Amino acid sequence: MREAARALAAVSDTARLDAELLLAHALGVTRSELLLRHGDAEVPASFTPMLERRLKHEPIAYILGVQEFYGRPFLVGPAVLIPRADSETTVQAALDACVQPARVLDCGVGSGALLLTVLAERPGAEGVGIDRSADALEVAARNAAGLGLAERTRLLRRDWHEAGWRAELGRFDLILANPPYVETGAALAVSVRGHEPAGALFAGPEGLDDYRVLLPMLPDLLAPGGAAAVEIGAAQAEPVTQIAEAAGFVAELHHDLAGRPRVLVLRLGLGKGG
Repeated sequence: MREAARALAAVSDTARLDAELLLAHALGVTRSELLLRHGDAEVPASFTPMLERRLKHEPIAYILGVQEFYGRPFLVGPAVLIPRADSETTVQAALDACVQPARVLDCGVGSGALLLTVLAERPGAEGVGIDRSADALEVAARNAAGLGLAERTRLLRRDWHEAGWRAELGRFDLILANPPYVETGAALAVSVRGHEPAGALFAGPEGLDDYRVLLPMLPDLLAPGGAAAVEIGAAQAEPVTQIAEAAGFVAELHHDLAGRPRVLVLRLGLGKGG
């Protein structure tokens, strides 16, 4: 483990933790069990291939195949973005904005982290998740089944850049959206740019292309009195608010635990069905 940590120091700011997680996974134990009870264990043959993957900057979550989000395990892989702790702010803002939603829509469902967390926190709700990636929808379906939420979850292959994507969806009390919002030329860690799906990351030179397409379409999907929780980049509060207001919304900004702008809660203003 010490040797692995030394090697990983060249590619990771959390080299020791990475080594512990990989070795625990190879042994089939938790990290705590590794540290407390398995110090003398023989190193499994599976450890070296996993270490080599991490040395090539592959994210730990993809190697382990799972990432915790809002206290629950989510299966992840290269077809979906890795759920970030920052996005827990999106979930909390959504739950606060619509305390008891009957129907929830997630635009760009990915792993299902946002939608399935809301459904788990609100047992009376039913959800629809859309994504243009069939592989992402498969991951979301596996997570819905694993969390016991499959019966309350409908997953559809839809792309908001294509005509007719809203057909037969109906209206929703709560809409979640974490669309691509990274600038095409942004400087990203190798682990992100080289491994996470580009289609879920990048949205033009300003990172605003998907907001410009999606937000004007949301009013027709909101039930009266409904709300949308839209995740944004740390420098995007003002331009995304302008896009939302042009679509008839009133926007309320929420910050993440680090104090950065993270979520806009959108409600329709007077005369727009709100």
